[in-house]
Amino acid sequence: MASYIPSTHPERQAMLRAVGVESLRELYRDVPEAMYLEDGALNIPEGLSEAEVCRKVTAMAAKNHVFPTVLRGAGAYDHYIPSIVKYIPAKEEFLTAYTPYQAEMSQGILQSIFEYQTDICELTGMDVSNASVYDGASAAAEAAAMCRDRKRRVTLISGAAHPDTINTVRTYCYGTNDELRVIPVKDGKTDLEALRGLLTADVASVYVQQPNFFGLFEDTEELGKLTHEAGAMYILGCNPIALAIMKTPAEQGADIAVGEGQPLGMPLSYGGPYLGFMATTTKHMRKLPGRIVGQTVDAKGERAFVLSLQAREQHIRREKASSNICSNQALCALTAGLYMSAMGAEGMAEAARQSMAKAHYLANALCALPGVSMKYSGAYFHEFVTVMPKSEEVLRALEEAEILGGLPVEGGILWCATEKVTREELDRAVSIVKEVLSA
Repeated sequence: MASYIPSTHPERQAMLRAVGVESLRELYRDVPEAMYLEDGALNIPEGLSEAEVCRKVTAMAAKNHVFPTVLRGAGAYDHYIPSIVKYIPAKEEFLTAYTPYQAEMSQGILQSIFEYQTDICELTGMDVSNASVYDGASAAAEAAAMCRDRKRRVTLISGAAHPDTINTVRTYCYGTNDELRVIPVKDGKTDLEALRGLLTADVASVYVQQPNFFGLFEDTEELGKLTHEAGAMYILGCNPIALAIMKTPAEQGADIAVGEGQPLGMPLSYGGPYLGFMATTTKHMRKLPGRIVGQTVDAKGERAFVLSLQAREQHIRREKASSNICSNQALCALTAGLYMSAMGAEGMAEAARQSMAKAHYLANALCALPGVSMKYSGAYFHEFVTVMPKSEEVLRALEEAEILGGLPVEGGILWCATEKVTREELDRAVSIVKEVLSA
């Protein structure tokens, strides 16, 4: 089979010398020696036919265990998804190998993104939303990057935020030579007094998650007040389902609202793909990374959609770009928009109310067992942490009963309940825990 090699041997040698190596083998010196054959070729299997690949992938997929009952969250949530939300994104008009964001794309794609942005603005109370970014953690990091300037290069992030979010923001800060400081946690929440001491003149923004990683509701309005008094911007990380029954980020004083959109119609698919939503006020609109679809009229005076802002390095001068992200999650954004439209405001509020009620039911039932107690006090949404003896045996017994129990965290177990889990399933889980603890 013929192959096309775009560079000549002398050109490849010149490029190798330019980076200070003599050969391709030296360039890829991090590849383990065991990966090479005696003739220098890579020790990898030969190509397979389509039928062989299908059999192999199907066998791999069969190893994945899908639990019918899920009592774990920690950033990925098992919510009910209406059938229409799964059906429409699977249509060939939307399901494409190429990211559909270009200005020459169909009006239908642009309209779907516009409607997604509108829904996110209604959910967050903000003025403008972008067309999404990779995931919730990168949305938080992009928001922090929005806030920094020449004088203010420090980002403060609550230690009660999701660990993945903290690490992602830390990575972004490392890449731009900026500083990240983690606000200490007290009783499962952001320590207000510690924040006061950290709000120096070089702080650009403060990131707080609401509800936080432990499921607790933070005193976000007071945190925002302290942040603004110090001249910094306030970023609020949000659970979109919780937003259906709580104050909007705008009402809580946030300058930027971000979050993970997975609960909005995306299934638990081994970690992705997910999408990060971002929304802000008109004042900060031009710093928002990604793309913004706007509504206008065409030459005939009819409704039309266009890419209004494209604040990225491919479209404007690199040094002026607010981000170098190379893709939005258009298919996931379409899915989220469909979910919000199908559920409606009341449907989402009902999902939130049921999730919260079932979590409290589970917490009360577990804490009625000997030796089990809540690790933290205070109001919580649909996640909570319990101190529990024999935690490993408990989680193992639940798994054997086809129940995915809570996530082990320092000092306890982080449990979650959504509207999808039934009371009978909760009672069965509690009875299993009771049996283990009484053994």
